[in-house]
Amino acid sequence: MTELRVALFTGNYNHIRDGVSLTLNRLVHYLESQDIPVLVFGPSVKNPAIDHCGELVVTPSIPMLVPGREEYRIATHFSRSAKKRLEEFNPTLIHIATPDGLGIGGLRWAKKHGIPKVTSYHTHFLSYADYYATYLNPIKKPFKMLMKWFYKQFTHTYVPSQSMIDELHNEGIPGNMKIWARGIDTERFNPGKRDMEWRRSVGFDDDDIVVTFVSRLVWEKELRTYIDSVSRIQKKYPKVRALIVGDGQARKEAEQLLPNGHFTGFAKGEDLARAYASADIFLFPSHTETFGNVTLEAMSSGLPCIVADAIGSKSLVDNGVNGFWAKKESVDDFTNQLEKVVADSEMRIKMGKTSRKMAMEYEWDSINAGLVKNYREVLKNSKKG
Repeated sequence: MTELRVALFTGNYNHIRDGVSLTLNRLVHYLESQDIPVLVFGPSVKNPAIDHCGELVVTPSIPMLVPGREEYRIATHFSRSAKKRLEEFNPTLIHIATPDGLGIGGLRWAKKHGIPKVTSYHTHFLSYADYYATYLNPIKKPFKMLMKWFYKQFTHTYVPSQSMIDELHNEGIPGNMKIWARGIDTERFNPGKRDMEWRRSVGFDDDDIVVTFVSRLVWEKELRTYIDSVSRIQKKYPKVRALIVGDGQARKEAEQLLPNGHFTGFAKGEDLARAYASADIFLFPSHTETFGNVTLEAMSSGLPCIVADAIGSKSLVDNGVNGFWAKKESVDDFTNQLEKVVADSEMRIKMGKTSRKMAMEYEWDSINAGLVKNYREVLKNSKKG
């Protein structure tokens, strides 16, 4: 049997701490734990946000020239020195995570050398055009054409959820799509991290109903829908309090719009786990997620979840069972769904327990073991061909 040696190409691995980089770092950690050689190619910065796993070959990149997204970088091409290191590594499988200059360069290299290739879909690029219309609308059509060309080149396309697969098919994006879900550390994110002393220290009373939002604070995460929905509910239920976890370009304005909210700033590790578990309801209106890592973290922390009736999060939330779906961008609907959970403490507790039980099904090692099984299937079939 051919040895599995994976070369991973990605536009984000250590310079930004987000769902993509964390997912790929966990994958590399898992591969190495299984004694599967892996080499990563991607951009970086002087002081990266993540102490990354494995060997990273840094490739050329430029800042993303979109206001509020400057910290992200675009990998421009597959450099000669990076190609040399790849040839030394001698991969048997190429996994490309981003359709950028680096990814296209890796794709061409794989085709030239006859190496099996797979891809994964992490960011719903087309949805961002609505938020950055001035900058992105002119390139939306050609980028969609690029995506149609790009994704049909691979044996497998790994997508986080069935709803995301359906969305891509609706957009006319081709490919043999398989689900590679996201996992959760259920020991770290669990209801036992609830800390009443911490709640009191930030100004919450024991009987307050704390509604939390966890994300980078940028408007495309529908932060304004969260703010408006919570503000409306507070007029009728003054014991409702807002807890916003995260940082970003929209924080200053969000603090002005929600002066009574508690903003923690960026949180990770045990601080993040404590913030989740110390809340009572998770409200996340974003509809640009391909999966919804923060929703899964909230579920594992024992929270009922109110999310957009859209790709990603609704694959995790069972409407009426561990939370509710609300019409995307509808403050009225999010407010109505939030009131159901605020007004019924028994429902809130029951839904929270159900969320925790459902989250236990998403265990990282088993999920990544499934991906490796798909890798080996690609190798086996390519050998037959």
